[in-house]
Amino acid sequence: MIWNTHAAHLADEATDDGSRWRPLVANTPRHVFVPRWWERQDGTWTLCAPRPDNEAWLHGAYRDRSLITRVGPLHADHAGPDDHPEGRPTSSATLPSLVVQMFQHGRLQDGQDLLEVGTGSGYGTALAAKRLGENRVTSLDVDPYLIDAARDRLGSLGLKPTLAAVDATGPIDGEYDRIMATVGVRPVPPSWLGALRTGGRLVATIAGTSLIIEAVKRFDGTAYGRIAWERAGFMPTRTGDDYAPLPDGLLEAAKTGEGEAVTEGQFPVLDVGEAWDVASMLELLAPGVQTGYSQDANGTRTAWMAHPDGSWARAVARGTAAPLVHQSGPQRLWDVLDGIRSYWLEHGELPVRGARVLITPDGRTRLARGDWRVTL
Repeated sequence: MIWNTHAAHLADEATDDGSRWRPLVANTPRHVFVPRWWERQDGTWTLCAPRPDNEAWLHGAYRDRSLITRVGPLHADHAGPDDHPEGRPTSSATLPSLVVQMFQHGRLQDGQDLLEVGTGSGYGTALAAKRLGENRVTSLDVDPYLIDAARDRLGSLGLKPTLAAVDATGPIDGEYDRIMATVGVRPVPPSWLGALRTGGRLVATIAGTSLIIEAVKRFDGTAYGRIAWERAGFMPTRTGDDYAPLPDGLLEAAKTGEGEAVTEGQFPVLDVGEAWDVASMLELLAPGVQTGYSQDANGTRTAWMAHPDGSWARAVARGTAAPLVHQSGPQRLWDVLDGIRSYWLEHGELPVRGARVLITPDGRTRLARGDWRVTL
């Protein structure tokens, strides 16, 4: 099996000319780390596994995209062709360009010790071990199977970084110059600052958002930095096999319910999931919110939101007309969204990009830009 050509093409896509990461991507066999994955086809999760036409399979393995490796509790490695799991993705192999981007935000230097949170497939761990040396890299994941599989796959390439099946939101052993997470957190776990050496750099995303935190630990034990201008999104941390579901019947209510309050919205229906900064602001103000969107052949647009506290909202309109909005529950989610959009019109942009970040030793994460403030 000749994979080098595919890896070289991936390096062209995922890295810049002259980048120290370019030869590492070009010489790391991604298919070893992601032999099987899930693809969404017509609303159904379907297994993608090696086939007789290995060129097509290799092409999929070396595309610069994230590959879903676990849906709910079912690993693609353990699935058969007739399996079609239901639920949310719970693990993936991150697209290589984003892995490289996160490492670049970390500003890795020779001789530094790296803690990677979110081993996943182990592909990023391999790149880090080649860059810094295997003895400088520690990688954690909450899923014991992923750790075992990554250890075997790394070992097949002669790499033996330190791997451990650990809930990284709890205690962490060791001290590190860099902590880089490919899972979303809210807030930053206090143990991360405890494990980060003074002057060390933390790179992580806020769960449910596309916001990248870049922060450096100071002598007083706090970490100070900014939200990067670039975007990145990762699955949030979890402690069990799956994420907690929304309350029974809530999604159905959001999609079809009458609502306690029925009003006319200020702005056209929005696909929140495709409006990254708006979605990030919404998550900061209503953490845990889930959104959905559809448009029919007649141009009728429908957007819904649901929150674990039982709140939901739905807006329906044809084209860009003012929508009819149904809302119920403790929060008026569409009003929160309209407030975000009003802020944008008033100020010309949302404050999340470039916001200052202060992380205190107890894990409180404070964002600020101008007069805008939020504490996670």
